[in-house]
Amino acid sequence: MKLRQNVRHWAAKQALTLPVVGKKVNDRLVGMHTDIFAGKADPDRADERRDHLDDFFDATMDTYVAALEAGFPEAEAREITHVQANFDFYNHGWTEMMEFPADELTEHHDRYADFFGTHGITIEDPLGTFRPAEGIAEAPSTPERLDDPDHPHAEGGFADDAYVETEDGDVIVGGQDEPDDIDPSDAPGVDDESTAD
Repeated sequence: MKLRQNVRHWAAKQALTLPVVGKKVNDRLVGMHTDIFAGKADPDRADERRDHLDDFFDATMDTYVAALEAGFPEAEAREITHVQANFDFYNHGWTEMMEFPADELTEHHDRYADFFGTHGITIEDPLGTFRPAEGIAEAPSTPERLDDPDHPHAEGGFADDAYVETEDGDVIVGGQDEPDDIDPSDAPGVDDESTAD
């Protein structure tokens, strides 16, 4: 799939594993992702999905760190979490929130099959071993949308690799090299006024 990658993503990567700061960044990233994807939802359904999205994205932060620890580059580790989210959206029939078309689900799964297999992640069980013991909040499904999926926010044709769009608008396969001068304090949540794409 196609992602963006900028200094805030690199700073978040570093900050998420730090004490105290890591928790603030985690919470800010969860809130940002919930806001972004609730904004893509049917407006009549957005609010009823928020608690589920908060819990789901909180669990994917653990996936992201585990993928980094397994040796994945930042773009691929982040893409793994987005793939998990799209599995979840598909399972709920929330096709208007998906970032790639439903017919690319298997391709995205297969690219990370080893990592997903290690952690019990499937299309049907997007969190696998990252599912919190207390579970996650439920939200109503819209399965009727699977009969004729509408993907207004999906961008197809990027299922074979991680593609990164730079701040200059260039598209790089696999992502950029990590800069040497990243400051974790640039991560969203460290400064309450920080934002990320």
